[in-house]
Amino acid sequence: MCTLTFAWQVFEDAPLLVAANRDEVLDRPSAPPQRRDWEVPVVAPEDTRAGGTWLGYNEHGVVVAITNRWLDADIEGERSRGLLVRDALGAESAEAAVRTVERELDERTYDGFNLVAADPAAAVLVESGHKRRVRALSPGVHVVVNVGADGAYAVPGHRQDTGEQQAKNADAVRRTLRPEPGEQPGNWLDRAAAVLGDHEYGVCVHSDGFGTKSASLLWLGDERRYEFADGPPCETEFERVADEV
Repeated sequence: MCTLTFAWQVFEDAPLLVAANRDEVLDRPSAPPQRRDWEVPVVAPEDTRAGGTWLGYNEHGVVVAITNRWLDADIEGERSRGLLVRDALGAESAEAAVRTVERELDERTYDGFNLVAADPAAAVLVESGHKRRVRALSPGVHVVVNVGADGAYAVPGHRQDTGEQQAKNADAVRRTLRPEPGEQPGNWLDRAAAVLGDHEYGVCVHSDGFGTKSASLLWLGDERRYEFADGPPCETEFERVADEV
């Protein structure tokens, strides 16, 4: 997944809303989200090649999501990053999920990534590459892409033009999705879904053999809801996932 947008502690009725696009090689196989009995029950899609996932939530209301992180020099990872998300989804809180990630990073090498673990009480971003940075996030709307998050970007020299454009796109998404006065969570999530498929923002990607393969909308609060577009959101309807935990 290459664009992760979420509103944390913005709306009382829905302390965590997520809208995200997954960009991937188009022929990489995956399965749509459903209930999966991993370490604990979760709702998540699955990368059927490596067995992990890029986004999901568990029975404790913990959401974990990941994007690739572009680096100046690639790292030869020992294990799929999606399996790290799957591990973190076994935790009972966002903070415990981050501890799981840090323990794993102490033992093995992974390709660069940005990982968010969030629940109604905490939201944490782990930025991992040649260095590691872990930071708690403040209430508000956040946008995470391959070059960083929330205006703090590190653009690799060999991807200068693409990286700078991605940063501009992310800033535009964040400005557009600032909550409006009196806005309700459902309306914000509808606006976020529209942004995911609007080519003006550059986050719905179409290129030869690579692009936006799917999109996800999550609502976590008293109600839990996962909607999924099994294709680029510019041309694919979101459908409610039947399974819940």
